[in-house]
Amino acid sequence: MGAGRVFAYGAAAGLIGDLLLGDPRRGHPVAAFGRAAGAVERVLWRDHRGWGTLHTAVCAGGAVALGSVAARAVRTSAVASVALTAAATWAVVGGTSLAREAQAIGRALEAGDVETARARLPHLCGRDPQALDADGMARAVVESVAENTSDAVVGALVWGAVGGVPGLLGFRAVNTLDAMVGHKSARYRRYGWASARLDDLAGWPGARLTAVLAALAGPDPRGAVRAWRADAAHHPSPNAGPVEASFAGALGVRLGGTLSYGGRVEHRPVLNTRGRAVGTHDVERVVRLSKRVTWLALGVCAGARLLTSARLSRSVRSLGSAPSLKGARSLKRGK
Repeated sequence: MGAGRVFAYGAAAGLIGDLLLGDPRRGHPVAAFGRAAGAVERVLWRDHRGWGTLHTAVCAGGAVALGSVAARAVRTSAVASVALTAAATWAVVGGTSLAREAQAIGRALEAGDVETARARLPHLCGRDPQALDADGMARAVVESVAENTSDAVVGALVWGAVGGVPGLLGFRAVNTLDAMVGHKSARYRRYGWASARLDDLAGWPGARLTAVLAALAGPDPRGAVRAWRADAAHHPSPNAGPVEASFAGALGVRLGGTLSYGGRVEHRPVLNTRGRAVGTHDVERVVRLSKRVTWLALGVCAGARLLTSARLSRSVRSLGSAPSLKGARSLKRGK
């Protein structure tokens, strides 16, 4: 079985596993990686970019190496290779848990239970829930679902299509490191610089694919493209900007504005200024759009990997069937 079919079958099985099982409450592989990265940080931490770069290389490189060793160990068995890809996909994507948390908050808001919604919001994002009313929490949920559709699902599928199991694990490692040390606090401004920059680079293709698929799958494709073109560049994140703007335009809502993180207030540009304010009913709408984007991304990534593998196989066969240079010279002399 070729690499293209291994990825296509394995990624599909992994997404189905995530749909049926979600994330485990204990013993999640990403949590184990986070503990290991924290242990490395305790040894290496210095207020210096170089030490932070070493931390990123050790942790992300270790994840890629682990994936490479595992993939090599099962390469002779198609069934084992598909199973490994499925397990890795299930481990690194988080679409089902993302949807469940968003829907739980949405149900609480619809029922008017603002305190329950505030208690659950930190499970989804880092906003200060005490600074938000019901509509503010709904906007936070929509923005978080949009951004995490790229970070938790589409980006992983893109790198899985590029690099197989090492690509899947490497992307999740980079994304996790950014969440742990990539923010601009006093402790991590320099130490987390490499993790943040590498996450920007790794997330670039997945974010653009997410934005394209949100425009295609959403109720207002033209609005999504218009908001992306007009407003994405104003967002402080080079990857969250296109995703959130496209989702905002597709859903016909305004995102951005004033945000509060642990007492620190940020004023971000408004995305999709033509849209209306986010309401509690938009939580379910963004979850549905996220799910459509997820399955479209699987189709795009699996199709691209299958097509690339088929072309490589044809190239190898054509090279194998071509006459050798020595034989070609002999034919020429005989002529």
